[in-house]
Amino acid sequence: MNFKGKTAVVTGAASGIGKATAFELARAGARVFLADIDVPRGEEAQQEAKGAGLSAEFLPLDVTSADSVARFARGALERAGRVDILVNAAGWGKNQPFVENTPDFWQRVMEINLMGPIRLTQALLPAMYEARAGRVINVASDAGRVGSLGETVYAAAKGGLIAFTKSLAREGARFGVNVNCVCPGPTDTPLWHAVPDKYKDAFVKAIPLRRVGKPQEIADAILFFASARSDYITGQVLSVSGGLTMAG
Repeated sequence: MNFKGKTAVVTGAASGIGKATAFELARAGARVFLADIDVPRGEEAQQEAKGAGLSAEFLPLDVTSADSVARFARGALERAGRVDILVNAAGWGKNQPFVENTPDFWQRVMEINLMGPIRLTQALLPAMYEARAGRVINVASDAGRVGSLGETVYAAAKGGLIAFTKSLAREGARFGVNVNCVCPGPTDTPLWHAVPDKYKDAFVKAIPLRRVGKPQEIADAILFFASARSDYITGQVLSVSGGLTMAG
């Protein structure tokens, strides 16, 4: 895949799926803005990318803050003129029974996993519409397709992101903007490391391929949707989960 001349924004780019995606886009020639709330890790990712000769710049972003999203979008557009690819990969959750959730927890889960992508997409979409071209790839979760034990509100947020993807794909089509969604299953990221071992064991046993995914494997699916190979694909949801869900 060749992304020379393209500019990409990847959220959650300081670690996990976001970082793997950002680096793959940069390796394929894209200019990438690394967006993350974790400033030390974001700066480390930028230095790592530059050390590898990749075009990647870290810009702090808190997707739960409308002001932060506006500053980020303004900064990216001022530097690059336009954004061709937006990957909403930032996410957060915690495995906990629903009856133990607090309203503050609900709010944080919804803000990061649903409202954050909505805010940033709206901020960057007008420039894509004006250019009559663009790609938006939302990283949801198979939890949003089939539910997940101990992740009820997280699943609700990711289900909302899937619906947002499909509806925006209908709106964006006439402007040449493709919108698709990648749904990872359990993946070896910092969030996975925080899952209790008893849940990890249950997940792995339920996966036909008998292992969790690698961030790079999710990134490969994201890059497909970002590339010209998916020109005639929009509004679609792709599970990358080792066969865990096989959702219809």
